[in-house]
Amino acid sequence: MTETCAFLARHGLSDHARTALAGDASARRYERLTGPGGESLILMICPEDGLAALDAFVTIARHLTGIGLCAPRIHALDRAAGLAVIGDLGPVQVAQWAETHPGDTAPYAAAIDVLARLQAAAPPDGLSRLTPGIGAEMIAPLGEWYAPGLDLAALQAGLRAVLERHAPAPSALALRDFHAENLIWRPDRAGTDRIGLLDFQDALLAPPEYDLVSLLRDARRDVPDDLRAAMIARFAAKTGRDADTVEAACAALGVQRNLRILGIFARLARRDGKTRYLALMPRVRGQIAADLRHPALASLAPHAAALPQPEEFAP
Repeated sequence: MTETCAFLARHGLSDHARTALAGDASARRYERLTGPGGESLILMICPEDGLAALDAFVTIARHLTGIGLCAPRIHALDRAAGLAVIGDLGPVQVAQWAETHPGDTAPYAAAIDVLARLQAAAPPDGLSRLTPGIGAEMIAPLGEWYAPGLDLAALQAGLRAVLERHAPAPSALALRDFHAENLIWRPDRAGTDRIGLLDFQDALLAPPEYDLVSLLRDARRDVPDDLRAAMIARFAAKTGRDADTVEAACAALGVQRNLRILGIFARLARRDGKTRYLALMPRVRGQIAADLRHPALASLAPHAAALPQPEEFAP
């Protein structure tokens, strides 16, 4: 009997059918466990070097449910083996719903309401902090993997200056990968319970707009400009922030995130052979260009001008 089978047997789940689920860029694996009566759970399988992420997932999941948000309940846990059985929040991602219901803005509006509740509560202790300096350091993969000839130091210095002015305060809990594939849409529920939250083990303290940018500058799909503008306005109203300030912070954080994402996608292709992310690079590069057009980022634009186009990248 394998370790996983033994774990499931200890928790009375041997009779559940196991179906592999699509993975992400990490080494974690997921399976849906379906019981004889059709009830379902999710099996999370973490690699040996991913136990800290498992600990973080459990901590943040309990925090989220404690403030009334919808996160998976932990049904069974074997930390040493890197195994957990968690609740199944539903089968429909916001991404899937948006594809089949392109005019329905309700999932995005509900996600903004989730962010407002998330930020109204005190965050858990012990989280790392996304300061402007760290934000600039985080784009290092761009120079190593995507654009080795780039003057990375100059770009980092320019980015840090922009972040210090427009996104200086790591004051809010950010789930970090708050995008449409990590949000489950539950239209039969009410309020913020309509959004199920996943993949938050990398949560940290960040500027309040960080997760807003994750949602609206999505590397995997285009968010229409009118929807983006409406959700920024909704976020500003729900959190009591000035809309122009939010817009400038979104532009700064959008560039920071996407410069890093370009580097990560390049690393996944060159080092790990995961070339499927190359198809997303043109969108990411286009989002960088769009955010650089914001007046708040005028000083950064010259530093980013030498950034290669995706078609110039060879894995």
